[in-house]
Amino acid sequence: MAEETRTTRNSVAGEAQVENLMQAGHMTVHLHGAQPAAQGRTPCQLPLEIQHFENREDEQARVHRAGEDWFAGDSDPARPLIVSISGLAGVGKTTLGFRIARRLLESCPDGVLHADLDEGRRDGTADVADVLRQMLRALNGSEGEVGHSLAERRREYLDATRHRRLVVVLDNVRRFEGEAELLMPASAGSAVVLVGRRTPADLDPGVAVELPLRPLTEEHAVRLLLRIAGDPAPAADPEALAELARLCAGLPAALRVAGRWVRRNRRRDRARLLAGLTVELRQNGVPETEPVWNATYHDLGDPARTLYRLLAVEPAPGISPQAAVALLGAGEDTAEEALAELEDAGLVDIVPDLDDDRAVRLRMHDLVRAHALRRAATDAADGEAADGRRRTIRWHLRQAQRADELWAGKRMTLAAPVAALPDAPDVDFGGKPEALHWLHSERRVLHSCVRVAYDAGLDAESWALCEPLWTHQLDHPGSADDIDSFRLGRDAALRAGDLPAVIRMRCQLARPLWESERFTEAGTELDAAVSAAALLVGREDEHRKLYASALEFRGRLRAEQGQWSAAVPDYRHSLRLHQQIENPYGELLLTYLLGQASEGLDELDRAVEELRHAHAMARELRRERMTARTGFALGRVLLRLGRAEEARELYEAALGAARERRSTSEQVRVLEALAALHRREGDEAAAERCLATARALKSAGGAQNA
Repeated sequence: MAEETRTTRNSVAGEAQVENLMQAGHMTVHLHGAQPAAQGRTPCQLPLEIQHFENREDEQARVHRAGEDWFAGDSDPARPLIVSISGLAGVGKTTLGFRIARRLLESCPDGVLHADLDEGRRDGTADVADVLRQMLRALNGSEGEVGHSLAERRREYLDATRHRRLVVVLDNVRRFEGEAELLMPASAGSAVVLVGRRTPADLDPGVAVELPLRPLTEEHAVRLLLRIAGDPAPAADPEALAELARLCAGLPAALRVAGRWVRRNRRRDRARLLAGLTVELRQNGVPETEPVWNATYHDLGDPARTLYRLLAVEPAPGISPQAAVALLGAGEDTAEEALAELEDAGLVDIVPDLDDDRAVRLRMHDLVRAHALRRAATDAADGEAADGRRRTIRWHLRQAQRADELWAGKRMTLAAPVAALPDAPDVDFGGKPEALHWLHSERRVLHSCVRVAYDAGLDAESWALCEPLWTHQLDHPGSADDIDSFRLGRDAALRAGDLPAVIRMRCQLARPLWESERFTEAGTELDAAVSAAALLVGREDEHRKLYASALEFRGRLRAEQGQWSAAVPDYRHSLRLHQQIENPYGELLLTYLLGQASEGLDELDRAVEELRHAHAMARELRRERMTARTGFALGRVLLRLGRAEEARELYEAALGAARERRSTSEQVRVLEALAALHRREGDEAAAERCLATARALKSAGGAQNA
C-alpha cells in the first residue's frame, strides 16, 4: 500500500468507548493527543485516566521502586527501563500500563508515545514501519516526510530519542516476533511499558520488571462493581454482588459490563438480573474482549485451534499436558506445539499442580472457556468433541488401570485392560509410590471422567473407571465424590446389562455409604448384590469369587454397626468359597476380618490366633497394605492383653506403611492408638506429639479432599 493512502484510526468517540478499548488491551496510536508542534514540544499520547480503578497497588509499587533505583543511576545506564505487563485479554493490562506511564512521567518528562501493534497487523506481523512513521511525526511536531524504508525510519527514531527521556507504551506486543526491540528508544533515561499476553522472550535489552496480572480477587471485584454501578442499592445485597463477581471471574472488562448492566436494570430482582447477565456473557461474550479473543483464535494454527475447542469440552478443568496429547489425538510433538501456541496467546495457563509441585496443569479462564465453546459451536467438525472426549476418557482409564495394578497388585477386577492409545504415550510411573500418587493427584479428573462417560453413553468406561478409584478410596475415605461416582458406575453397569459389574459396583458403593453412616442404603445395595451373586454363581471361579466378595461386604457392613455375631456367618461362608477356588488373598482377607470379629466378641485369644495367621499370610504374599493393617489389628488386641511392647512395634510398622502410602486416615488412626499407648504408660509429652501430628493430618487431609 502506498504511504499516501494509509489511514490511521486514531479517534475514539465518547468516554465510554475509551474505557472499553482500554479494558480490552486494544488501543490505537492517538496522534491527536500529541498535537503536532514545533521541535521541543512533548507528545502525550495518553487517553483520559479511567474513572474506576481497583487494586494493582503491589504492581505499581514494584515499578516505582524499580524506577527510583534505575533513574538514580544504580542500574545499567546503557538501556531504558523496561516494564512488561502480561495477562489475559480483559484483565486490565492496558489500563494499568497507562497508569504506570503517568507515574513514570515524573522521571521521564519529555512525553509519552503509545502504539498498539495490533493496529494494522497482517498475518500475525505488525507494521513496525508505519508505527515508526507515526512516532517520528509525533516527536518532530511536523507532518513532513520521513524515511521510506524500515531501516531509515529506525535510524531517524534512534536519533530523535537519543537525548529525550520518554515513556513509550507498546500495546499488544507478541512474544516471539522481535517487534518491540525495533521500537526501543535510544535514551538510557527513558522507560518502556510493554503490554501483551506474554512477556517477550527474545527482547534485547531484557525486561527489568515483569508484572503478570491475575484476575481480581472477589473482594476487589465487588468493590469495582459497586463503583461502576454507582448506586448504593446493590450494596444491600452482598450475595448478589458476590455472584456477579464470580460470574465475571475477576476480569475488569467483564465487571464493567456487569456494572453498567446493573445500572441499566436496577429495578430487576436479583434472580432476573443474574440470569440476564449470564446469558449475555456466556452467549455473546464481553464486548471489549470478544474481538481480541476472536483475532487471537484465528492467528492460531489448525492443531492449536482444534485443541482450544477441545479443551472447552474436556471432562474436567485442569488436565495434565499428557492428557492434552490424548485429547488432541495428533501425536506428542503436534500437541506440544499447539499447547505452546495457546500459552503464548494467553488462552491457556500452565499452573502448578496443587497435589504435586513437580507437575503442572492446564487451566482455562471461565470466560475464555465460554469463548472456546462459542468457537466450537461455529467451527468444530461433526463428532470432534465426542471423539476427543472418548480419547481422553480411555487414556485416563488406561493410566488408572496401570497405576492400580502397579500399586495394588493382582486383585479382583472385572474390566478389560485398555490397550495403548495411538499417538498418546503412557505415564511413566517409575514405581509403586508414584503410581498411588498419580491416582491421588488425578482423582478429580477421574471422577469427572466417570460422570462424562456415563452422560456420553460410554457405560463400560464409566464403571471401569470406578475400579481404580476404589484403590484410592481405601486410603482416602470420606469423599462425597466416591458415592456419586460409584452410583454412576452401578447405573452404567445396569444400563449395559453387565450383571457381574453391577454386583461389583453395588459392593463398592456400599462402603462409602456406610462410612457416611448411611447404613440402610448400604444394606439395600449389599442385599441386592448378594442375591444377584447367588443366582450367578456356578462352577466358574470368577463367579464364586464375586459371590465371596459380596458376602464379605455384607459382613463388613454388619461389623461396622457392631453386629459381630451377624457378621461372622457371612465371613465364614466367604472364606469357604475362597478356599474352594484356592484364592490366597481372599483367605488372608477373610481370616483378618474374622480376627476383628473375634475381638469384637471379646474372644481375644482367638483374635490373636486369627490375626497372627493373617499377618503371616500378608507378609508371605508381600501385600504391604494388608501387612500393615493386620499388624495394627494384632497390636490392638495384644495391648488389650497387656503386651504393650509387642503392640508398640506393630503400631510403628503400621505407621511407616501408612506414611509410604500417604494414607491420611490410616496415619491418624495409628497415631491416635500410639497416643493412647503412651498415655497408658504415663508419657503425656509423647502422647501429645502423636495427637498434634494427627490433628495436622486431619486438617491437611480435609483440605485435600475438598
